[in-house]
Amino acid sequence: MTMKTDRLIKMTNDISDFFNAEPDKEIAAEGVKSHIMRVWEPRMRLAIIAYSQESGEGLSELAKVAVARLK
Repeated sequence: MTMKTDRLIKMTNDISDFFNAEPDKEIAAEGVKSHIMRVWEPRMRLAIIAYSQESGEGLSELAKVAVARLK
């Protein structure tokens, strides 16, 4: 895992922490996905998707669900 990957994991988990306040986890996952699609550049999105497919270690459950929807 690279330092850049560590940063992407932290960012994804931080976004997920924000949306985790939503009681409906479907809405929360869509919120995380939507935020990443709007704000992150394509290379960042591709990197977190690839990491999630490789192991996803360190990603929260909500982050994993949201990243899986980015495909």
